[in-house]
Amino acid sequence: MNKPFPPLFVSHGSPMIALEPGEAGAFMRRLGRALDASLGRPKAVLAVSAHTTAREAVLLGADRHEAVYDFGGFPPALYELRYDAPGDRALAAEIGRRLGLPVFDHAGLDHGIWTALRYLYPDADVPVIPLTLPPHVPPADLLALGERLAALASDGVLILGTGSITHNLRLLMRPDASGRRPAEDAPESAESAAFRDWFARRSAARDWAALTDYRAQAPHAVLMHPTDEHLLPWYVAAGAGGRDASPLRLHDGVTFASLGMDAYAFGAGAPALARALDAVERDPAIA
Repeated sequence: MNKPFPPLFVSHGSPMIALEPGEAGAFMRRLGRALDASLGRPKAVLAVSAHTTAREAVLLGADRHEAVYDFGGFPPALYELRYDAPGDRALAAEIGRRLGLPVFDHAGLDHGIWTALRYLYPDADVPVIPLTLPPHVPPADLLALGERLAALASDGVLILGTGSITHNLRLLMRPDASGRRPAEDAPESAESAAFRDWFARRSAARDWAALTDYRAQAPHAVLMHPTDEHLLPWYVAAGAGGRDASPLRLHDGVTFASLGMDAYAFGAGAPALARALDAVERDPAIA
């Protein structure tokens, strides 16, 4: 049996990560190389993003996907980037039958998906199957949805959740005492640090009760997530990894003082992926 792909959650932050990779983009490049070196290419990526939402979880089956520019007010160069990836209509239908999920004939990759994939798989040669996120469903139910996906990892499918570990864009616009907005490399706010630290500690402890009740228990939860769609893909990926393994933070970062860029791996294979990632960091020539 092939080694299963550990489900992943990555923070994509702003669409500008596609032009300005920063530390998070560089991390995702290394992560792609670590996946290739340790596990090879997945059969497909099943992607759950904060930006493709619906009232229920629906698989999007198509033969081909193009990047969707679902944002405005950014530099023209951002709209010139392309990420045209294959889909897999037959695999989407098979997954739908196995898991009892509807399949819609719909194409397109929102920016949460394609900005991450252009670093993980820059050649756009891995089929992508988006899964819509029901953003009004509580985290515990999304954890259960992820558990339904768990068997796909052993079948060569990489389950990828994309969002942001903290996401309050108003904080990025708020001027400091000098009247300036936070710079990209500004020191992290105390509220952001407290939230990210709580999330990492509760993850290491496998405290699923606290994690699924994060809005009541995590420090500054509502400030860090006025609406929580950017965190919800974390729960789908975590559920796919299973409750018996501790979610493992692979990347710890923040931009603009409060936009968290953390990444996590889930399941029994997460420690091995972390070791492969360390090997890539020590020797960039790997893969």
